[in-house]
Amino acid sequence: MSKILIIEDDISFCKLLEKFLTKNNYAVSIAFSAAEARLAIQNEVFDLILTDLRLPDADGIELLAEFKTNYPQIPVVLMTGYSEVSTAVKAIKNGAADYISKPFNPDEVLVVIANALTTETTAVSTPKTTVKEIKESTTLEYVQGISTASKKLTEHIKLVSPTDISVLIIGESGTGKEIIAQSIHQQSRRKENNFIAVDCGAIPKELAASEFFGHLKGSFTGAISDKMGYFEAANGGTLFLDEIGNLSYENQIQLLRALQERKIKPVGSNKEIEVDIRIITATNEDLREAVKNGDFREDLYHRINEFSIHSPSLVEREEDLILFAEFFLEKANAQLHKDVIGFSKEVVTIFQNYDWPGNLRELQNCVKRAALLTQGDFIESAVLPVEFFNQNESKNDSFSLFENEKEAIENALVKTKNNKTEAAKLLKITRKTLYNKLKLYDIQ
Repeated sequence: MSKILIIEDDISFCKLLEKFLTKNNYAVSIAFSAAEARLAIQNEVFDLILTDLRLPDADGIELLAEFKTNYPQIPVVLMTGYSEVSTAVKAIKNGAADYISKPFNPDEVLVVIANALTTETTAVSTPKTTVKEIKESTTLEYVQGISTASKKLTEHIKLVSPTDISVLIIGESGTGKEIIAQSIHQQSRRKENNFIAVDCGAIPKELAASEFFGHLKGSFTGAISDKMGYFEAANGGTLFLDEIGNLSYENQIQLLRALQERKIKPVGSNKEIEVDIRIITATNEDLREAVKNGDFREDLYHRINEFSIHSPSLVEREEDLILFAEFFLEKANAQLHKDVIGFSKEVVTIFQNYDWPGNLRELQNCVKRAALLTQGDFIESAVLPVEFFNQNESKNDSFSLFENEKEAIENALVKTKNNKTEAAKLLKITRKTLYNKLKLYDIQ
């Protein structure tokens, strides 16, 4: 039975949620403040934390960061009000497993919790902060889109995969950077060996040397046995370092030395181990700016960036949106034992007009929830979260406030050399909205 810690200062709501989850076969503990939660998590082992975004003695985002640093193996799901959806999306980028908007739909609560627990169960056996072996038999979730951005991505993957060039994947959170890295590995000569994925943001800087290079028993307090590091585990294969910009400056020096010499020395050992690995890294930051600011070593940046690949956002892959939605629906049907055929025309339009700040990850979660709630053959708008409608209304209202709307569009087209996709991004509207405005103002 999975154990859940609920952190919520609304006592009546907290008790109600506790009763509901207990009825659905979860073991539940409750805390009415961050202080109580810290005490509870020190004394008990939990499989999931369900916390309100706003607490009397802590900010939800800061508490999330604290939990992800101290207890990276426990998934955290946030409870938010509808007005806080943008903050929740930010939280997911910072490590939250998911979020649930209040007031709750009971079925949605259960599927979000089940998803978070399932993801974490997989991660416990092969977590990002331990070895993750991807063999040839693994089914990759890389979908070759039809958009210009997707075709360019596929071309770059095909081009760089057979080489041993170090690759830096740059893109927003949720765009599938690890899937791209896996695809490169699977098309390389190293595909028969390990693919080791490491989340650099989840490694405390004091333990980074041990995590990367391993350690010997007794080399420091808590080292109760010998440990193999990521470099040695990836020997002959590929080491994928996700969110590399999160490494401390000291850890960057250690990493650079290992990459230059291709030799590592476990903590507490005098013996060097030679390693033959390919390095793929990923970031959602501008590392060039970090180099300028002195936060990231320039020599390390050039070492990992022999070839860079842009992981496009969902907005950039507009033509692929329904392709991805159908792919995720097929997966959701298999996982939930459902047989939903597809999406209604209204839902397709809503999807096309939505900004997708959480990118492919948000789309996958949305489709899975919608499939669960759908009783008929097609997903209808009634099962979509309210933020889809609120954002569209807000976006359309704000754009209509421009007094010189026509001039703004014309200027954007000039600036982007008539590239409609880039112009739409510049204007912060969808390409479909842009085309409607072009027709409205008779702009050729």
